[in-house]
Amino acid sequence: MTGSISAGDTGFMLICAAFVMIMTPGLAFFYGGLSRRKNVINTMMMSIATMGLASVLWMICGYSLSFSGGEGGFIGNLKWAFFNNVSLTEPGPYASTIPNISFATFQMMFAMITPALLTGAIAGRMRFKAIFIFIGLWLFAVYFPMAHMVWGKGFIDKLGAIDFAGGNVVHISSGVSALVLAIILGKRKDFGKRTLVPHHVPFVVLGAALLWFGWYGFNGGSALKADGLAVHALLTSNTSAACSMLSWMLIDVIKDGKPTLVGACTGAVAGLVAITPGAGFVPIWASFIIGIFVSPVCYFSMSVLKPKLGIDDALDAFGCHGMGGLYGCIVTGLFADPAVNGKVGLFFGSASLLWSQLISIVITAALAVVGTLVCIGIVRLFTPLRADSEDEARGMDDSEHSEIAYNSFH
Repeated sequence: MTGSISAGDTGFMLICAAFVMIMTPGLAFFYGGLSRRKNVINTMMMSIATMGLASVLWMICGYSLSFSGGEGGFIGNLKWAFFNNVSLTEPGPYASTIPNISFATFQMMFAMITPALLTGAIAGRMRFKAIFIFIGLWLFAVYFPMAHMVWGKGFIDKLGAIDFAGGNVVHISSGVSALVLAIILGKRKDFGKRTLVPHHVPFVVLGAALLWFGWYGFNGGSALKADGLAVHALLTSNTSAACSMLSWMLIDVIKDGKPTLVGACTGAVAGLVAITPGAGFVPIWASFIIGIFVSPVCYFSMSVLKPKLGIDDALDAFGCHGMGGLYGCIVTGLFADPAVNGKVGLFFGSASLLWSQLISIVITAALAVVGTLVCIGIVRLFTPLRADSEDEARGMDDSEHSEIAYNSFH
């Protein structure tokens, strides 16, 4: 790709990379607040440790495997391993006005948060050593191939599917993998026997606020330049989050008579998940519809479907990210407006995009299931997946890290 480097676009992308980076600590607070007091350190550590592991693997070969190689494939090659030949001054093949290294840095933050999302499903019962090894393997088995197939001009891109900022690559892949992990691990010992409530609601609010803040860079930055499309993506993201928050509050009122703070925060995150694949493709009016209706979808998954199936997705990683991402990919196929970014959805006269979106969902889910099962099989060669009953009862903070979050409760 030829083009001239824009200092403004480059600076914008560096800021967006920083925004996306703060989402992973934000997720740690969000998940940590939702967890039980005796597991908060372990829950947060799974996100924080992922920041280091994913960053190192991205620099070694992750960027190269995700974004190098020929068109229409499933995985890249190693020509950019250790950021070798990733230009400081010339644009790469994906953005014409920023250096290749700027694009690579921005994308590293996506590789950081995606595996952290799936850890919510297994909070309170999976050994830290096991999840750490699993995440390293999962990046190679699922994330790098997904990034290449969708954003690296690979197989899914050639099918005609679109994913502006991570409906398939981030949310469906991590959500489906989270579901598989939760099923394999089994339920927590006291699941269904007592009410498991968030131990620190202010942490949930802080985490949701950091996620919402970071999402401006997550979706806005996916325009890859400081232009009107970036502003459009920011506005559709904010609108969807706001509508979903209000929709979730209404559901709480209808069901229980009162709105809840945790529900409002969960609704906002669900709205951000749902708009992610279409933020730069759908018109602003569609973001109202997307946000309003994702809350019932995710609420049903978390409050009705999960208990009925008896699956212990501890912090609703699948219910929010898997279901929200799936819904978002479908509605992108409905509402993509050619006047926004050239793609034509069903409501604008073409069913082709919707069909491609559905195929991409099936491929993503299949890769996530198979990749997760393979990773689990490998992890079991090195360590048991689950903590023993005594350690789980004592709490994962003490048993896995010898730390106590609140010494006054010790």
